[in-house]
Amino acid sequence: MRLPAARAAFRRCGVTTMAALDISRSDDSMFRHLEDADKRRDVEHVLVVGDYALINGGQPKIAIDTANLLADRGIGVTFFAACGPVIDALKRPEIEVICLEQSDILSDENRLRAMRRGIWNGTAARRLRDTAERFDPKKTVLHCHGYAKALSPAIGPVLSNGPLASVYSMHEYFLACPNGGFYDFQANQICTRKPLGVDCLTTNCDARKFAHKAWRVIRQAATIGPGRMPRGLKDVITTSKFQGRVLAPYLGQETRMHHVPNPLPSFDRPRVNSTANEIFLFVGRLDPEKGCTQFAHAAQALGVKAVFVGDGRERENILKANPEAEMLGWLSPDGVQDQLARARALVFPSLWYEGFPLVPLEAISRGVPVVAGSWSAASEAVVDGVNGAVYSEPSTASLIEAIKRIGDLDGDKIALTMDLSPARHFNDLMYIYERL
Repeated sequence: MRLPAARAAFRRCGVTTMAALDISRSDDSMFRHLEDADKRRDVEHVLVVGDYALINGGQPKIAIDTANLLADRGIGVTFFAACGPVIDALKRPEIEVICLEQSDILSDENRLRAMRRGIWNGTAARRLRDTAERFDPKKTVLHCHGYAKALSPAIGPVLSNGPLASVYSMHEYFLACPNGGFYDFQANQICTRKPLGVDCLTTNCDARKFAHKAWRVIRQAATIGPGRMPRGLKDVITTSKFQGRVLAPYLGQETRMHHVPNPLPSFDRPRVNSTANEIFLFVGRLDPEKGCTQFAHAAQALGVKAVFVGDGRERENILKANPEAEMLGWLSPDGVQDQLARARALVFPSLWYEGFPLVPLEAISRGVPVVAGSWSAASEAVVDGVNGAVYSEPSTASLIEAIKRIGDLDGDKIALTMDLSPARHFNDLMYIYERL
């Protein structure tokens, strides 16, 4: 895409500044110059930074997977985290781990300390800067995978003006939105208010109570002010193009945005003959914003078998809406794959933007179609009428019609249209690291 065309595209998306799109890399050609990346890289070490040294969600999983991917390819890795315990996957000679053994803001029994650290964790910032100063800035980059659960906005100045060139991977929306999701949890709908504007400040959009929203507002003010984020960040990675469109208006004029989807793990499993299956599968948290109860109503209305993998606040409401639903709770990764092998389709009815969830990608890669809303980043991998169904209105009626259309799909054509291999992901990262 040429520069004028890129500007026009941004205006159509409602973005008035040329913040940040790395327009030199189209989907078809962005890596044609990386055919021999291993021979031309200058980066020898990466300081990977995140809230956790254990896997308790998608964000720390990607950070830990990134550390291992880099180490497997001969890149030196130092993994810096606020919270432990350190997972076994990081306990290898090629990876140095620095874990502060702090509590995150939810598990800290000292609530005043949790509130204070959540806004400004000075200890973490000092330790991170000291760690960064150990490395040669000509051969080392810093890659941050989040701060909102423990590290706090205090690390912002280390990212924007620290000893090392840095890049920030956005797994949610805390860089711009106080509650991290552009979602009104009280109204159960996507929020379009301007972050920290009058409407934002006077609306309780938090999942809990207004006092917690007030605390989030203070933290967001610290993020934008002394934290210098997001406008002070020079490079930002988004996992989906959808994320990029949402975030771009809040970035600085000189910030570069890079689209790097998360890689899919390699599964030694056969392709699923989904047309021979009957169950419609949901995988994820059973919380209102995930649309799980709406799916339960849709499945009941259609008379199809609904299976839920996960747990959360909506469990009882799901069973009230659909007493015949099969509730499996949380399963291991292998257990999830076993359920995908049973699935006619994966239904992903999330009501908020999402980042770039992996389960829909895993489903499509195995031949299982996906149903997703057009407002969710999950729909980015779905070609409507080919490998799934995309619906445009967050209503039960619209979801029902989308599920009906699954029967029209050709099972042989259900496949991913993007390369999400670890090799591609490594080349993505090395390309960005070299530009830093």
